[in-house]
Amino acid sequence: MANHNENFVTHNPFEGDNASCKRNEATDAAVGFTVSFLFFTLMFIIAVVIDAVA
Repeated sequence: MANHNENFVTHNPFEGDNASCKRNEATDAAVGFTVSFLFFTLMFIIAVVIDAVA
């Protein structure tokens, strides 16, 4: 019998037992933003130092 409930979720066998991550996405976003910000800041500082030396 088909289940017509819109909240019914079937198990995907290809995802394994631990399919959904329980981590907070805001933490991952903050870490990603911080790492990329520090990377581009470092690139800018290196460019300024090279420009000052040259």
